Amino acid sequence: MVQPAIIDMSALEPLLAHYRGRGREALLPLLHDAQAIYGWLPREVLEAIGATLRVPLADIHGVVEFYSMFYNKPTARRVIRVCFDPACHMAGSPAVRLAIEERLGLRPGETSADGSISYETVPCLGMCEHAPNALNGDRPAGNLTPDDVDAFLAGAFPEPEPKIYGGPLVKLARAGKIDPTSLTDFEKYGGYKALRKALTMTPEEIIATMKGSDVLGRGGAMFPVGLKWEMARNAPGHPAEKHIIANADESEPGTFKDRALMEQDPFNLLEAMTISGYAVGAENGWIFLRGEYPRCYKRLHNAIERAREAGYLGRDILGRRGFNFDIELRLGAGAYICGEETALFEAIEGKRGFPRIKPPFPTTHGLFQQPTVINNIETLAATVAVLNMGTEQWHKLGTPGSPGTKWFCVSGRVLRPGVYEVPFGLTVRQLIQMAGGVIGKEVQAVLLGGAAGVFIGPRRLDTPLTYEDAKAQNFPLGSGVIMVFDEAVDLREIMYMLARFFAHESCGKCYPCALGTQRQLEIIERILRYGGPRADDKRTLQDIGLAMTQTSLCGLGQTAASAILSAAERWPELFEPGGGNGRIR
Repeated sequence: MVQPAIIDMSALEPLLAHYRGRGREALLPLLHDAQAIYGWLPREVLEAIGATLRVPLADIHGVVEFYSMFYNKPTARRVIRVCFDPACHMAGSPAVRLAIEERLGLRPGETSADGSISYETVPCLGMCEHAPNALNGDRPAGNLTPDDVDAFLAGAFPEPEPKIYGGPLVKLARAGKIDPTSLTDFEKYGGYKALRKALTMTPEEIIATMKGSDVLGRGGAMFPVGLKWEMARNAPGHPAEKHIIANADESEPGTFKDRALMEQDPFNLLEAMTISGYAVGAENGWIFLRGEYPRCYKRLHNAIERAREAGYLGRDILGRRGFNFDIELRLGAGAYICGEETALFEAIEGKRGFPRIKPPFPTTHGLFQQPTVINNIETLAATVAVLNMGTEQWHKLGTPGSPGTKWFCVSGRVLRPGVYEVPFGLTVRQLIQMAGGVIGKEVQAVLLGGAAGVFIGPRRLDTPLTYEDAKAQNFPLGSGVIMVFDEAVDLREIMYMLARFFAHESCGKCYPCALGTQRQLEIIERILRYGGPRADDKRTLQDIGLAMTQTSLCGLGQTAASAILSAAERWPELFEPGGGNGRIR
């Protein structure tokens, strides 16, 4: 344990002066900035922050303790974070973690005696195509092996860029072809063409175009984009009291598609949000980015600065008098629940990320209880594609019920994991074949839709990936996760990791989820560690899953049992007495 030192408050004064006069909505960025100075958040610092923003100290402690990337005890400025979720586990993460622990002489949660480095194992870092992966401070690394550990710890291991593949690439057309830090490159490859076109249209015409495109929300909720924009536009309120939010808090194991666009084509996101602001009549844009995406943060921050300088953000954009729109980049601090839209609002407002009860809905009572449009990154990219190519061409891609393209995150036991942009309608088998096929002899199972999705077996690999087929076959497209498991994978270990993830990430606000995720984890852990299932385990898991699904406040609890229940239904032998192999580390 690093011994607390006397806190030099003079280092904090310039920072407090910068934030003085702001309110609670500045709490998260101020905590990030203060922690960057001290490496952690001492009580004296929190007291000064509370006095500056006029937030009670008890509330600040609640926020710090809620988010896993804030520290209220001494820790190192440099933190090594190693992923321990399914894709990395299958790719060899246990051996990499062991090598790091031996090299550092630390166990998870420990800090070196000299206070120079801390070590953590963490849920998914959103780089599943580079499994096993880790962060050395702000420096990402992927495809690690035990032999790479010295170079990784020295900061000499190369940073990986997103792996992007697919067919027409109408939304990811520039990714990998341009310098993501260059506005000039973005413009050269058609950047801001859609915004210029939008400004020749009325807001009502843009909304009609979006409604005609049949673009549905790509984050999993599948709410029609045009309808959402229309509802927020029609809600009473001045443009200064309306908000456009890009939900960039993708934190679910197996989900990494949005990171690809933000790292490779960040100006695209800004263009999409600006078009949405024009259509909705909103002046305020927010990007809420998960804290584990440091490179995204740097590139988005740069893009916002360059766009402002060029007149693409700010007042009277592109000479359009009265069209004002700007974007604030807000960094999260390690809480999966903040991907839920109302919990995200609470986080921006400087609170713990607790979901709100709905109704009222965000289009009338969202951020600061004002009309708000919140869209996923891929969803916003689709709106730019629609404007650039037109609804008729958009509908020529995909199927009649699912027009356009979709990003799928293919990971696990395949030869070429990555983000695949393909037209709706390809089958699961075809997508696996595009990814080079399965590594082992055969596909044992596929997890569709993410940790909150469902497992399917080999017999369903020819199911088309469309909204209509997903509904008919009772599986979610969700965030586009296609995680593949060959015959060498113990599915019970995967279920344990999923159960551990949800137990760790439950916010604790509602009893069914807080208790249910813990009981679910305990049962799965006992099955694996201590001699296999009991006769009533399957029934108990079904009862717990039903209770969470029917009574939890938000989508986390409502779907926390989905994958495990689907596995119990399709492979009942996994839950028969006598199983369990004790292979969890």
